[in-house]
Amino acid sequence: MAVSKKERSPCPIDAMLSVIDGRWKGTILWHLVSTPLRPSELRRQIPEITERMLIRHLQELVSDGILLRQEEEGRPRSVRYCVSEYGMTLVPVLESICGWGRNHLARVASIQ
Repeated sequence: MAVSKKERSPCPIDAMLSVIDGRWKGTILWHLVSTPLRPSELRRQIPEITERMLIRHLQELVSDGILLRQEEEGRPRSVRYCVSEYGMTLVPVLESICGWGRNHLARVASIQ
């Protein structure tokens, strides 16, 4: 039986998926691994994402400790997001998922 996002599952795979599950979270993380970015910069790099969905995913990733939200002083105020030290532990997982995804896409293309 599926576990809702509000419940905590004792399954390690469910725990990991509850953090990175979401249409754009992997893409957001991939862009932020190399450099901190403002939401507008992320939006330009992921043109298909809506602003509402971007903000929601950013908030969830901050809440899970994967991203850090950095407010910069000045006028106008600027906010940047970066991957936290804890979030960097996800990089090998994302690389592995990306490799599997490439293989899967190649397999699907060869079947069609």
